[in-house]
Amino acid sequence: MNAVMVFCFFMTFIYLPWDVFIKPVAEDQEVWFGVLFYGWLAKIGGLLHWFVYGAGAYGLWNMKRWLHPWVEIYVLQVAFSMGVWSFSAEDGTPVWIELLVIGAFVFLAWCFYRNRNLNKTS
Repeated sequence: MNAVMVFCFFMTFIYLPWDVFIKPVAEDQEVWFGVLFYGWLAKIGGLLHWFVYGAGAYGLWNMKRWLHPWVEIYVLQVAFSMGVWSFSAEDGTPVWIELLVIGAFVFLAWCFYRNRNLNKTS
């Protein structure tokens, strides 16, 4: 949980402000559900990512009860997206590595589900 919280803080306060406000529109890319978006659609996707990571950072920092089942669903969505992305990109990555990465995200979602009762505040 702590590693995911640190990642959410990094994305919320460092990467996404740079991505949304500084990165040129022509170079911007965002992936949602395994589909790559460019330009202004990517900027909008960056704003949505900013909201998701901000909510995750706040929820994990304060151990909010509403975080579940959303964190599990989001992490499973990342696993699904990585599957769609990796199998459609055909970049030469061995299938076993792709399955290992997807499996890591499924395992992470399971760990969050298993520890859902740690969040005691509303």
